[in-house]
Amino acid sequence: MTQRKILIVDDELSVRQSLEGWFREDGFAVEIAEDGKAALAKMHQGPFDIVIVDLKMPGMDGIELQKRVREIDPHAAIIILTAYASVETAVEALKLGAYDYVTKPVDPDDLSHLVGNILKQRALAEENVRLKEFTTLCNTAPIVGASAPMRHVFDLVDSVAETDSTVVIRGESGTGKELVARAIHERSRRRFFPIVAVNAGSLAESLLESELFGHEKGAFTGAQYRRKGKLELADGGTLFLDEIGDITAKTQVDLLRVLETKRFTRVGGNREIESDFRLICATNKHLEKLVEVGTFREDLYYRINVFGIDVPPLRDRRDDIIPLAEFFVEKYARAMGRDRKPLAPETVELLERYRWPGNVRELENAVERAMVIGREGAIVPADLPLQLERQVVPADTSLAAVEKQHIERVLQEAGGNVTRSAKILGIDRATLYNKVRRYGIKR
Repeated sequence: MTQRKILIVDDELSVRQSLEGWFREDGFAVEIAEDGKAALAKMHQGPFDIVIVDLKMPGMDGIELQKRVREIDPHAAIIILTAYASVETAVEALKLGAYDYVTKPVDPDDLSHLVGNILKQRALAEENVRLKEFTTLCNTAPIVGASAPMRHVFDLVDSVAETDSTVVIRGESGTGKELVARAIHERSRRRFFPIVAVNAGSLAESLLESELFGHEKGAFTGAQYRRKGKLELADGGTLFLDEIGDITAKTQVDLLRVLETKRFTRVGGNREIESDFRLICATNKHLEKLVEVGTFREDLYYRINVFGIDVPPLRDRRDDIIPLAEFFVEKYARAMGRDRKPLAPETVELLERYRWPGNVRELENAVERAMVIGREGAIVPADLPLQLERQVVPADTSLAAVEKQHIERVLQEAGGNVTRSAKILGIDRATLYNKVRRYGIKR
């Protein structure tokens, strides 16, 4: 975790030095300043968890400095140092938002106890935020599969989980790359902190920048509040960056810098923020080829490609098709409050013969649809979408031909609605438009 930081502001050299030494021995990162001007300069360089301020200083006094610190960082906890004669003024500081005050001469033990209380309260507040973020972002589901290719994936997950190595998960769309990322996180020492997911392929450069780094109030039109980015929310945990092969050259540079320093600034901000996170990436593209053609930075490629896991397409793990289908039947039966339906024998045969170009995601969508429209006591072929039995093709048919045929049928059933078709296929609209153009499909 990131080391806690304290700023000590006092015009007495002996006080500054003694408190600095005391808190450094306690494991804090400590900065000192002899007056308000120097303190504000320190505040602009980076956030502090706690600011200890002498009430009476030449020039800018502690009350004025407290107001200025609040403007820069409203989350910093402020402790006032005061002489017995100025306790009333210290009470005024409390009304303005100071956490507490300590009278001089300072007893380091009392001050350490106070700092400990502040950090305990802050830790509880941060844990509440993490739990909310965890509930929202980490919808962990089991990885179903006992085939040889999936057993190999499980072995790789177990090998890398306890390390902090960056992982690149490769595989076609819909194969379950995010589930593999979550499995790594859940088996790691970071499992008590959130895994925060970002789909880089679905966001424009400016939106992805704000999503990753956060932004300050007024950073751009519509930025009415300060917002933490995913990098900040992933502190202590894991950042899962999906479709990393789609990020722009500028974002690649920014990401490389963050990976090297674990420091960044919010959009519109000038203070560096530290975040201790593990990066797991996923892509359905060949990053090596992108490096060759110059659309992906070679230095970033070598920085992230520490450990690779290839998730096989569903057609290469056919032993898992029926267990997956039964898992999804159970899942949606519970969600819909219905009885679990068995798979009719002819349905089992059809599911096993179909090539599943949309992989596990397509299978899940097919089962969900069957559970919605099915009226029989079992799931029959007629319950499956797009007449799957008519889509079964010879084994020597190319994948491109299968994909084209499947997209044509999805568009046909969706009445040419690209948004609905993209949702069924489990891809974004831009990807679907590109495939329609590539295959010359008429809508």
